[in-house]
Amino acid sequence: MIPLAALERVDVDFGTGPVLERVSLTVEDGQFSGIVGPSGSGKTTLLRLLMRKIRPTKGTVQVRTGIAIAYVPQLETVNWDFPLTVRECVLMSRTAGRVLPWPSREERREVAGVLDRLGIGELADRHIRELSGGQQQRMFLARALIRRPQLMLLDEPTSGVDVSTRHEVLHLLDELNADGISIVLTTHDLNGMAAHLPHLICLRHRVVASGPPAQVLVPPVLEETFGARLDVLQHLGMSIVVDDYAPHPTGRTAYR
Repeated sequence: MIPLAALERVDVDFGTGPVLERVSLTVEDGQFSGIVGPSGSGKTTLLRLLMRKIRPTKGTVQVRTGIAIAYVPQLETVNWDFPLTVRECVLMSRTAGRVLPWPSREERREVAGVLDRLGIGELADRHIRELSGGQQQRMFLARALIRRPQLMLLDEPTSGVDVSTRHEVLHLLDELNADGISIVLTTHDLNGMAAHLPHLICLRHRVVASGPPAQVLVPPVLEETFGARLDVLQHLGMSIVVDDYAPHPTGRTAYR
């Protein structure tokens, strides 16, 4: 079977210099990948290519015909003062081309079911600005799920949230992936997020490396990706990325 999406030697240039250069990658059924890289490395642009929101300057982007793609934006980009309840926000994600502007009884039942599944059913009538960070992220996951996607794209889903919420989001995404939804997300959180994903893509305008975290989160790849030396320690079988690691004069481990 052909992949869900494929980029072949893609360049993107908005007129101020290359954003992406010779990027080739595929997204397969059941894939769960994280895209890591510094700010301005092209991560969000890559998601926009997969959504067919922009066209490449060079190369090709192919997306399997007929698949539904859902997008979860960064929470920081949302106007939380907009007068919407949680239920209304999720209902707004219904597919275009509808005859009736109001939701059907079946759609209301479906939204209630999705909200219950994500643990926020009791918040359906609450204004969106009254939600915690974790609840906001769950609401946007509900918006995505109501589209019944085969591919879900998330832009920095754990940015600005606490450790507990980050774990909640990871757990939910793992469950959705187990249900058959392919997931591609961007993240700058190397230890809290990226190290827990099954597959990573290191991006700095081009694909520096791609593979499991144990193969990708290594000093040479990280230095080429982020432009700075990053050391990697092993703790309980997991790679831990350390910024500016050095031995302490007393013999203790020091992190600056």
